[in-house]
Amino acid sequence: MANYENLVNDFMADIIAKNPGEVEFHQAVLEVAETLIPYIEENPQYKEAKILERIAEPERVILFRIPWVDDKGEVQINKGYRIEMNSAIGPYKGGLRFHPTVNLGILKFLAFEQVLKNSLTTLPMGGGKGGSNFDPKGKTDNEVMRFCQSFMTELFRHIGPNTDIPAGDIGVGGREIGFLFGQYKRLKNEFTGVLTGKGREWGGSRIRPEATGYGATYFAEEMLKTRGDSLKGKVVTISGSGNVAQFATQKVTDLGGKVVTLSDSSGYIYDPDGIDAEKLAFAMHLKNVKRGRISEYAEKYGCEYHDGQRPWGVKCDVAMPCATQNEINVDEAKMLIDNGCFVVSEGANMPSTADAIVAYIDAKILYGPGKAANAGGVAVSGLEMSQNSLRLSWTREEVDARLLQIMKDIHEICVKFGTDGDFINYVQGANIGGFVKVADAMLAQGIV
Repeated sequence: MANYENLVNDFMADIIAKNPGEVEFHQAVLEVAETLIPYIEENPQYKEAKILERIAEPERVILFRIPWVDDKGEVQINKGYRIEMNSAIGPYKGGLRFHPTVNLGILKFLAFEQVLKNSLTTLPMGGGKGGSNFDPKGKTDNEVMRFCQSFMTELFRHIGPNTDIPAGDIGVGGREIGFLFGQYKRLKNEFTGVLTGKGREWGGSRIRPEATGYGATYFAEEMLKTRGDSLKGKVVTISGSGNVAQFATQKVTDLGGKVVTLSDSSGYIYDPDGIDAEKLAFAMHLKNVKRGRISEYAEKYGCEYHDGQRPWGVKCDVAMPCATQNEINVDEAKMLIDNGCFVVSEGANMPSTADAIVAYIDAKILYGPGKAANAGGVAVSGLEMSQNSLRLSWTREEVDARLLQIMKDIHEICVKFGTDGDFINYVQGANIGGFVKVADAMLAQGIV
C-alpha cells in the first residue's frame, strides 16, 4: 500500500502543479486516484497509455465574457465557461451552473466527475460542465433573459446535438433553459436537441425534473436491498430544498420512508411528523414560485427551524445530501454514524469531504457517492436526447421505468467492481466501473 500511496502522491503533485489553486478539482481527482491507481497498476495497458493523466486533462476549456444590460440600463459583465472534458464514449454532456461561486476549479471538478458518472449510466455520453458567476437570485425575468441571450451568443458556436449538449444545474432551471434554447434556435436557425431539461411542449422529457432526486432514492433502495432491507419505515434527512431535494422527498415518501428535514443556505427545518404530500406541495410552491426561504415552512407548520445550520445532527436512518459540494464534513459524518445513520445516498455532487468519506467507509455503512447515486439526472437527459433524435416522446411510466433500470444497472456495476469480501465499497466500484468503459474507448481510438 505504501507504494500506491507514493504513486498517488506523485500523481497529485503533478495535478496540483498544473492546476494551481483549483482545490475542488484536486479533491475530486484525489478521491478517484486513490482507488484507480492500484487498479491501473494491475492493468498496465492503462498505465502505459497514461489514461488517467489524459482523463484528468480537459480536451478543451472555453472561457469568455458575458456583457449584458440590467433593468437600470447599466452594463454588467460576468465570466462564462465551458469545460469539454472527455468525448471518448459520446458527445460532451453536463450541466450549466449559474452561481456567484462558479470558477474554473469548481467546473473542472464537476466535469471530471461527469465523465465517470456518464459512463456509469451505460448511455453514450462524454463529460463536460459549464456556467457563469452570474447570480439569478434577485434578478427579474427580463434581466435573466438578457443574460442568457448574451451567454448563448458566445456558447452556441461551441455546442451542438452531436458535439456538446448542456443541461441545467444550480441556478439553471426551466426558465433559464428556455431562454438559452430560444437564443440558440435564433442564432442557428434550426430546432435541434442541443439542450436538455427543455419544456415538455418543446422537446423535453417527462420525469426530467424528478430524475436526480428519484434516481438517488432508487439507488438508496438498491443499496438497502443488499442487506435485505428497504426504505419503508426509515427516517430520512435531506438537505437542500431545490429540485433534487424536492423529488427525493417525494420518492422517499412514495416508498414508505419519512423525510424530516429540508434546508437552504439560511438554515434547516426539522419536522418530526414527516414532510407529507401536502407539506411538500407547500415547500415546492415556496421555493419554485415564491422563491422564499425555507424558514417560512417552519412558520406555517410550527416545526423547528435551525438558523445557519445543516441537518446532519438530526437522528436518522438515511441521509441524502442534495444541496452542494462539501456540505458534510468529517465531524458531521461521525455525528450521523453515531446517531444511527447507516445509509448515505448523495443527490448533490461531492457533498461529502474526503475525510467524511473515509469515516463512512471505516464504519462500513452503505455509502452511494454522487457520481453513482445522482446519475439519474444525466441519465434522463440522455433519454431526452434519444427522444429528440427519434422525434418522439415517451410516457411518464416509460421514462420512469428506464430510469429505475439505469439506476439498478449502475448499482450492479458498483457491486461488480466494489465488492470486497462481505462489504461493498461503492466509491471503488463507481470509480473503477466508470473508468474502465472510458479507458477502453480511449485505447481503441489511439493517442488523441
